[in-house]
Amino acid sequence: MNAAVRPLLGGVGLRRVYGARTAVEVDRIELREGEMLAVFGPNGAGKSTLLRLLAMLEKPDAGEVTFRGGSGRAAERALRAASAVVFQRPHFWSDSVEYNVGLGLSLRGVPRAESRARSRAVCEQLAISHLLGAPISRLSGGEAQRVALARALVLDPEILFLDEPTANLDTDSRLDLRHDLERVARERATSVFLITHDRGEAFHLADRVAVIRDGKLVQTGTPKEIYENPADVYTARVTGAEFTIAGVVTRAHERMVTVDIGGASLVTLGEAAPGTPVKIAYRPEDLVLGPPDVPPADLSTRNLVVATVEERRDMGGLVRLRLRGPVELVALVTLDAAEELGVDRGVRVAVRAKATALHAFAAAPAAAPPGPAT
Repeated sequence: MNAAVRPLLGGVGLRRVYGARTAVEVDRIELREGEMLAVFGPNGAGKSTLLRLLAMLEKPDAGEVTFRGGSGRAAERALRAASAVVFQRPHFWSDSVEYNVGLGLSLRGVPRAESRARSRAVCEQLAISHLLGAPISRLSGGEAQRVALARALVLDPEILFLDEPTANLDTDSRLDLRHDLERVARERATSVFLITHDRGEAFHLADRVAVIRDGKLVQTGTPKEIYENPADVYTARVTGAEFTIAGVVTRAHERMVTVDIGGASLVTLGEAAPGTPVKIAYRPEDLVLGPPDVPPADLSTRNLVVATVEERRDMGGLVRLRLRGPVELVALVTLDAAEELGVDRGVRVAVRAKATALHAFAAAPAAAPPGPAT
């Protein structure tokens, strides 16, 4: 979806407290017309609370939610008429799919014939028209989630709030629903506010991603911006970076630093002063492997170390390698590349990385969340 600039929904100074725990403390957040905004973070980070505040299902202890620039009860009424919510575990009436999809229209006084026509149209769009006469109790998890989505979309909302819509689905159902959600939202020009703990879902679907931690937004931007320029160690970790490299800054110039890693130096992005201990974030897929005695064809690749393969793990069409050189490294290469290089335990390889693929952060291991599973 191509996001317009004009904010449709906004929150300023939002704070929500439960007992002694502050669940949400967000200075500013905006959903723009026609965009999909994903709030991404682990369980317990405050995503669902933030959704309830922005959907005006719950009142903040401080701050204000605006819809089309307005606030207060008038804006609350307007937002409720212009939005729909799909929860992680939808609830249905024990009746047919058609009854459940059209219930919201009936409650709004839409004539029965129009309600049936609109219900059928949206179910066809989501490939579930064959289920219209089926009882809710017979649906699979994926079918039930599509019915919940149809029940929301049939209202033709300006804003669709999605609370972890694929969390309880198997892999195939999850991927299918993601594809249909993206397509239908684009066809209907619906603005979408999505919360998810699934990195792939957030970065694949959203025009912009807001990374949340302990109720606070730590970075908001396009998936490309966040992936290539994480704001801090936390954001780098939760978006898939490895942190196996540690060193000390020896030189700093503008936004680049040179880091001594013991036996080698790396040039990376970063703003730490000389003498600062740092950890270097990198993504395994950004490391380029080659024979140790062949000069790199890409002269923009400024960093080179020689390492030995300690472990090889085949993952279908990809191979994950654990390497030991001046530091420990993790690389991810295609199966074809691994076979061409003949990489296996004990093989020496040259490991190259562009300076812009490495990010040096001042070392603060106690503040970092657990790294990605290997």
